[in-house]
Amino acid sequence: LVVEAVFEDIDLKRRVQADVEQRIAPDAVFASNTSALPIAKIAEGSLHPERILGMHYFSPVPKMPLLEIVSAESTADWATATAKAFGTAQGKTCIVVKDGPGFYTTRILAPYLNEAVVLLEEGAKIEDLDRIMKDFGYPVGPVALMDEVGIDVGAHVAADLGAAFAERGLGSSDALPKLFEAGFEGRKNGRGFYVYPKKKKKGLKPVNTEVYRFFGGPDRRTVAPEEVRDRMALLMVNEAVHCLDEGIISSPEDGDLGAILGLGFPPFRGGPFRWVDHEGAAAIVDRMKALVERNGRRYLPAAGLLNLARSGGRFYPGE
Repeated sequence: LVVEAVFEDIDLKRRVQADVEQRIAPDAVFASNTSALPIAKIAEGSLHPERILGMHYFSPVPKMPLLEIVSAESTADWATATAKAFGTAQGKTCIVVKDGPGFYTTRILAPYLNEAVVLLEEGAKIEDLDRIMKDFGYPVGPVALMDEVGIDVGAHVAADLGAAFAERGLGSSDALPKLFEAGFEGRKNGRGFYVYPKKKKKGLKPVNTEVYRFFGGPDRRTVAPEEVRDRMALLMVNEAVHCLDEGIISSPEDGDLGAILGLGFPPFRGGPFRWVDHEGAAAIVDRMKALVERNGRRYLPAAGLLNLARSGGRFYPGE
């Protein structure tokens, strides 16, 4: 098994794959540690596409418990089994997902983070968004998370996924690319939505108010916590249901595990699917329809949610 972990550039990953392919046995598995690039594209032109898959590790790798294994249409079952056995031996909880833009975890994270950007453009305060979503149960606020991931990475992924799902109104803001072009990369270079002193100090990091010029100026407003929670969390939940509808994930259990262990979805809420069961699909759909009226078609409920709302069913019917 070879795990490649070069930067998220499709041409670079193809070159590495082609080079490695000449040096390993035909039954050796080649895995790309990518968070969003389609495995089918990495495998284009390969002599052995059946042994190519994705192994998406989460940062920091030693601490994060999830491994997302991405199986393309050409990936052989034995290759997927090899990757899963290796991940399990590493102590990871593995979920196997189908290939597609953003796979599962990155796909449901992208609209959540993009909505934080939209709220900033509407005048919300950085610290308010992070506090509200931490109060909801996320371990890290969405804006702080963009600093941790890297504004450059966030801009790259948002642009790709925004283009892939633009027909559903999920296009990405151009604020992150502009931030990156201006030299803001997040924690990695000490310039992000927050200020990162060279000497580490305990306590809250101060907000970098300089970034507000990319989001409409310094005048900020207070946004109701329930509006922030619904606008952000329901986009993640809805995208998770779309992934189940499309067969990207094979079960609600995998969807809940991936969201909790990979993205920090509030564990005590049980994951996106158990949370829908707890709140009631009909109530979730009503809240989303209200958001469609106020904020646009990106909140149109997925078919799986609509079906449950009509039938009164649950994602976990036996519970």
